Amino acid sequence: MTPSPRVPAALQEKFDTIAQATDAFCDQRLNDEYKQLIRLALAALCRKRPSPLLKGQENSWAAGAVHALGMVNFLFDASQTPHCKATDIWAHFGLAQGTGQTHSKKIRDALDMGQMDPQWTLPSRMDANPLVWMLEVNGVIVDARHLPLEVQDIAYARGLIPYVPGRRAEQS
Repeated sequence: MTPSPRVPAALQEKFDTIAQATDAFCDQRLNDEYKQLIRLALAALCRKRPSPLLKGQENSWAAGAVHALGMVNFLFDASQTPHCKATDIWAHFGLAQGTGQTHSKKIRDALDMGQMDPQWTLPSRMDANPLVWMLEVNGVIVDARHLPLEVQDIAYARGLIPYVPGRRAEQS
């Protein structure tokens, strides 16, 4: 299930300010995938009642959003592309480490984010994220990629997996 980019009118200006800051970081250090995913997270935070974005500085929320999505997608692992250090995020936004980490934690808690969270995984990393493909069938956890094609079709139709792996293999 893809989060919605809708932003309440009352928070549009706050969203725009924070998104402009995160966009600049993504343009400089990350990529468009991160930019879009961070915007979706910011929009989801705007829809929370009350929105946590109403308290605190915009640059703190911007840094926290980059860090939170970075944690989900292993941004700090040098073997990943793109990657950067958390200290680079704090420096870019002019924050102390504690401030940035606090806002990252608030975002992860508010949006129930965790490492390899299927909802917050970069699209290019879906195939490599085993949590995207784990389904419970008759009380047993199975990898959807190894189920019969008909079952994959049903799982996709119900929004349980992002695409039908067996059909993607047929197209290759």
